[in-house]
Amino acid sequence: MLWLIALPLGLVVVYLAARFSRFRQWAEPILSVAVAVGLLVAFIIWFSDRDGRKPVAPEPAQTTQPAGLSAADIALEGLTFEQSQPERSFRLRGTVTNRGQTLLEYFRLSVTLEDCPDDACQAIGDDAALILARVPAGQSRPFETFLTFPNREGQSLTAPKWTTNIVEVRGTNR
Repeated sequence: MLWLIALPLGLVVVYLAARFSRFRQWAEPILSVAVAVGLLVAFIIWFSDRDGRKPVAPEPAQTTQPAGLSAADIALEGLTFEQSQPERSFRLRGTVTNRGQTLLEYFRLSVTLEDCPDDACQAIGDDAALILARVPAGQSRPFETFLTFPNREGQSLTAPKWTTNIVEVRGTNR
């Protein structure tokens, strides 16, 4: 609404400055300062108003797994670890069986690698893989993924020991 006052006032000043050179001599510096002050005030208002309107954080969504599907309902069988390139990369193959009542969409598998020569285990590292496997209830499907562990120069694996753990399961009732 302020612009309704400023627009006619600005037109009058421009008309008078164009018509009378003496008016232009004293109006020009005053108008320059007024425009600079106006821009500064607009910036301050914009900046302070921006801080006052912080977006409301959304409520956290409750993630619930469908009833009857948990890590205990998923069985991993025939796990094989094949060394790949580079040296501490491995291809994991196996079969996942869904013993639950709902369709399995995916599961997250955590794998720990240890080197255990003479039963003295030394931890090498951990990796996790998200495995997309749409497995209907009561069925099995093969899966494959890659795992990468830290490489220590000059150390090779002599007796690898693998520990797997299903840490997340997602299913649907479709």
